Amino acid sequence: MPAAKRQRAIAIGGGIGGLTAGALLAKRGWDVTVYDRALVPGGCASTFKRRGFTFDVGATQVAGLEPGGIHHRIFAELGIELPAATPCDPACAVFLPGESEPINVWRDPERWEAERQRQFPGSEPFWQLLARLFDASWRFQTRDPVLPPRNLWDAWQLVAAVRPDTLATVPFALATVGDALHLYGLAGDRRLRTFLDMQLKLYSQVSAAETALLYAATALGVSQAPRGLFHLQGSMQVLSDRLVAALEKYGGRLCLRHTVERVHIDGVRVTGVTVCDRRTGATRNESADEVVANVTVGNLLQLLGRRDRPRSAPSRSRFDSARTLAALAAELQLRGYERRVDKLPTPSGGFVIYLGVEQRAIPEGCPPHLQFLYDYDGPVAEQNTLFVSVSKPGDGRAPDGKATIVASSFVEAAPWWCGSQADYEQRKQSFCDNALARLGDYFHLDAEAIVHQESATPRTFQHFTAREFGYVGGVGQRLATFGPFGFATRTPVRHLWLVGDSVHPGEGTAGVSYSALTVVRQIEALASRGKPRLNR
Repeated sequence: MPAAKRQRAIAIGGGIGGLTAGALLAKRGWDVTVYDRALVPGGCASTFKRRGFTFDVGATQVAGLEPGGIHHRIFAELGIELPAATPCDPACAVFLPGESEPINVWRDPERWEAERQRQFPGSEPFWQLLARLFDASWRFQTRDPVLPPRNLWDAWQLVAAVRPDTLATVPFALATVGDALHLYGLAGDRRLRTFLDMQLKLYSQVSAAETALLYAATALGVSQAPRGLFHLQGSMQVLSDRLVAALEKYGGRLCLRHTVERVHIDGVRVTGVTVCDRRTGATRNESADEVVANVTVGNLLQLLGRRDRPRSAPSRSRFDSARTLAALAAELQLRGYERRVDKLPTPSGGFVIYLGVEQRAIPEGCPPHLQFLYDYDGPVAEQNTLFVSVSKPGDGRAPDGKATIVASSFVEAAPWWCGSQADYEQRKQSFCDNALARLGDYFHLDAEAIVHQESATPRTFQHFTAREFGYVGGVGQRLATFGPFGFATRTPVRHLWLVGDSVHPGEGTAGVSYSALTVVRQIEALASRGKPRLNR
């Protein structure tokens, strides 16, 4: 008998989520192709090189490399070696307005406890609550629940992850960090509230007042041992390079400089995609049994053609042409999905300045990650806050005697798309000048110290990553959009899956890798139901 034809899976986007899903599916016997529009894989966790410097594009630190961590688990299954890395300690040094001494987020739990008690007197009951919620949430998450569940299999995975210790989180499932601060009489503590706003903006995209408490407990607790944030040797690129090696090891393919322009459905399920070779301009249709989209929810609707038509009620003729009741139900689900995406608050964009400098520009004892707030009355955005990552001697990011500085801030994306090209260039120059002035308060940035300088705006991120309007980060982790209330990896279209920072558990390489693992488990569960794998 002829050998059975392998199931075909296509991953849209060669970011960490798409590469992880593709490599895991290839390892499990699927015929996998990953398409990405860029010259190098990795998406927002990729790098670029200039004059001997290597710059991390967006993400600059990694969680989940410790034993039992998500990257550790996935790399073990793929049979590839974890990249060399050192723990970030402190994970971040936070400078509040007018203060020269930072708040150091130490990796050692006892050292961090002493630091926060010194910095925020009277706040320890609040931090102890976060610690209890973190312990319960972390144990729950390590049992691989599927959130939010969308069918019986998903629901069973969720129920199977629940233990008595999980019940400790139930009273706080609908609480925000702001609620907890009020509970402990800390809402008036400006320094504490500001510190939390700064840290949570990095992880949840929203302020402490809006961030779901259970999400915040994990985001704020993951920096401490035995877990932690890690600085990769070489650059962030080594993470995606290892995943590419695993993908190809098991027969998968990565096609760079290829854009997926459209996802095709037959009204009920996905059938394939249209791919454009950006080198030649040629397009072709590719069929697939499963399509995994490593994109934002907004980009997913674009791929489905849902952004190409007026936002009106579906016409009668559209319903009349529906072949089955299932097709009609799928259309109505897509309409509901579309309405939910349209109601999301507008995400932030990002402005980043990349500096290659002489090593003497870096102060003695400078931590690898710093965060600065310059004005209590200003927003935690638009360069009132800078998040800064600094290379270390010998870490592969700079030639001997030199270093890299990557400083980013959240910005409103819309203004970068308005006006003329001259307006854009003027705005970009203004942001560069302001960033250099701010950084000069801490680093020694005289004219001779800067060897290389360039910057990225929302337009830059849109061009290289195709993210709608150059938005960065994921869906804000508010109560209405986190965990059990967020967007699912299952989309309204059968066999079309969503991975990345729009779904649980959120942004970061660890978060998007977990979403990829979830999708692979869901796909395998479908394939093992005893039905033929082809033409399900």
